[in-house]
Amino acid sequence: DPTRIEAGVTAICSNFTVYGAVGGNDQHNDFGYPAIMMLLDHRGTDLVSFDTGYNWFSYPLIYSDVRNNVIGTAIIWYTLFNQIFTANAILGVLDPETEDPTTQFYLAQALAIRAFDYFNLVQVYQHTYVGHESAPGVPLITEKNAAEVATNGIARATVEDTYTFILNDINKAIELLENTDIERNDKRYVSLEVAYGIRARINLVMNNWEAAYDDAVAAINASDSKVMSINEAGKPAFIDINEKSWMWGVLITDKDRVATTGICNFPSHMGSFNYGYASVGAWRLINKKLFAAIPETDVRRNWFLDAECNSATLTKAQLDYVQNSAKCPAYTQVKYAAMGDEMGTDDNACDIPLMRIEEMYYIAYEAQAMNGDVPGAVAALNKFVNTYRDTDYLCEATTKEEAQEAIWNQRRIEFWGEGLSWFDIKRLNKGVNRLGGGFPETAVFNFAPNADELILRIPHSEEQYNKLLVNNPSVAVPQPIPDETEEEE
Repeated sequence: DPTRIEAGVTAICSNFTVYGAVGGNDQHNDFGYPAIMMLLDHRGTDLVSFDTGYNWFSYPLIYSDVRNNVIGTAIIWYTLFNQIFTANAILGVLDPETEDPTTQFYLAQALAIRAFDYFNLVQVYQHTYVGHESAPGVPLITEKNAAEVATNGIARATVEDTYTFILNDINKAIELLENTDIERNDKRYVSLEVAYGIRARINLVMNNWEAAYDDAVAAINASDSKVMSINEAGKPAFIDINEKSWMWGVLITDKDRVATTGICNFPSHMGSFNYGYASVGAWRLINKKLFAAIPETDVRRNWFLDAECNSATLTKAQLDYVQNSAKCPAYTQVKYAAMGDEMGTDDNACDIPLMRIEEMYYIAYEAQAMNGDVPGAVAALNKFVNTYRDTDYLCEATTKEEAQEAIWNQRRIEFWGEGLSWFDIKRLNKGVNRLGGGFPETAVFNFAPNADELILRIPHSEEQYNKLLVNNPSVAVPQPIPDETEEEE
C-alpha cells in the first residue's frame, strides 16, 4: 500500500521530535533528537548553564550521566534505535532493486537516516574511529536480523564494522537519490545534498580526507542552500526550516505534541526571548573564554550578550527584553530567535537545524588542509570568513595541524548550540577543559581526550534484555575540580 509506505517514511522523520517516547510525560527533556543535541552540547566546553532545579540538562553538565541508569543515556539510545526500528520496517517491505523512482526515494530516506542514527550512536558510545577500530561499537540491527535479535540478542559490532555498515547504507542512499528524479516536499526529508553531507561527516571522522572533501563539494554543488550573508548573520534566527542556509532540519508545527506542551521542547530549554525553562533561570551561555576569542569585527559575536549584557545587532525591543524583562546574565545566547519575534511568547513551535550549508565549506577546508594543501585551504578559509562573517579575519596557519585548529575554532563559533560540538571534541581528541569558562563550581572538569567519562554507558535495561551485550567500563560520577582564578587566567 503506497500510502502506508509514505506514512512510514514520514514517521521516520517525525521520530526526530517525539515527546515522551522514552521517559513519558514526566521527562521534560525527552523531546527527540533536539534533546540529544542539547544533551551532548552540555557535555562539552562551549555551552555553559547553571546547575539549578529548572535545568533539565544538569546531569550531562555535571557528568552524573556517566551511569547506566540515568534518563540521558536512555534518551539517546532509545530515540535513535526507535528511529532505526522505523527505518527497518520500511526497508523490510520494499524491493531493494526497485526501479520505481518513488520507491527509490523512500528507500533512500530509510537508509540515509539509519546511517545517520548509527553514526551518532557509535560516536556517543565509543571513542573516535581512528585508533579504536577494534573497540566495541554498537549492535547492528537491520530489517534482516531483527527477529533473531529479539529472540537471541546481539553483540556489539566493532567500530570498524559499524562504520563499514554505515558507509554501505549511505552509499546506497546516495546511489538511489542520484537515480531518482523525485524531489522532497520540504527540508525534513533527506535530499541528495543532505546524503552527501552525512557522508562528508562520516569521512571526516574516519580521516578519509579526499573523500570528505569530495562529498562536501558535491553537497555544495547539489544544494540550493546559500550561506548567510554578513548582514544576515549575527542577528537572532535559526528557527525556520526555510532559512536559506539550512540543508536539513526538524519541522515542527503548532499542532505537534512538543509544541503543545509549551515547555517540553528545544526553544523552552535554549531560548532567551521566549517563555520556558531558560527564562526562569536555566539560561544557555557561551564559554566566556570562547566569547573573548571572537573578534569584535566578527558578526557572530552578536549571537551572545557581552559582559555588560549588550549585543549590537539586537532591536530595541529585543535588547529591552533580555536586559530588563528577562534579566539575562552576561554571555547568554541570543542566537535563537522567538516565534514571530514576539518577546516572551509561549509559542515554541520552532524548527531545529540539523545541517547548514556553512558546515560543508568548513569540512571542505579542513579536508583540503589535512590532505596536504594547506595554502589552498587557508586562502579559501580566509576568503569565506572575510566574505560572510568577519572582514578582518586572517588565518596564517602554515601546517595542517594549525589549519585544522583554526577551522575547529570557526566551527565552535558557527555551530554553537547546534549539536555538533561534542562530535568535534571526540573526533579531534580535544578532551574537555572547562577551566576559566564560566561554568558553575559543580561543573568544572578537565578530562583527557580518551577519558572513560567521554563515552556513555549503554542503558542498564538494554543489558537486561540483550544478554550478548557488553557495556562500556563503569565510571564513578566525577568530582569537580577548582576553577581558575582571575589572576591565573
